[in-house]
Amino acid sequence: MISDGDLYRLAIFLGSCAMMMIVFYHFLDVNARDDNETENTKSKQTKTTAETATS
Repeated sequence: MISDGDLYRLAIFLGSCAMMMIVFYHFLDVNARDDNETENTKSKQTKTTAETATS
């Protein structure tokens, strides 16, 4: 049977892992680029390049 000390250490370890995964997920989410932003940026760059070429 699992002792109280082992259960305590397991709970602390699993809780710490869960918190690290949550922080890591938020880090990735904040730094992710949206597909719509990328497409809009590309079309703006293409328009600017086309305008410069015709000028």
